[in-house]
Amino acid sequence: MLHPSYSDLMAVVNSEVEPGEQPVVQSRYSIVMATSKRARQIIGNLSTINSKKKKDQKEVLTPKEEEFKRYCEKRKPLSIAVEELHEGKVKIVGDEEE
Repeated sequence: MLHPSYSDLMAVVNSEVEPGEQPVVQSRYSIVMATSKRARQIIGNLSTINSKKKKDQKEVLTPKEEEFKRYCEKRKPLSIAVEELHEGKVKIVGDEEE
């Protein structure tokens, strides 16, 4: 079972919508697409970090990259994406706002 639920995620995403305006997310499909897109971004960022090499083939990472890499070793990208969406760290924007 997915925690938080779809309805919880939709409520968080639509929390900043003014009364009378159309919600940003109107379906489960939109939530699934948003979280999968974010998970792919996380995978891409992790691949970029993993491909960083120096002359002697040792990784040279910034402290922030090192922290991100360690965090990703403990969790799957989709779990991270759902967590970020639920905590409001990531915003979903409509097609016209990109």
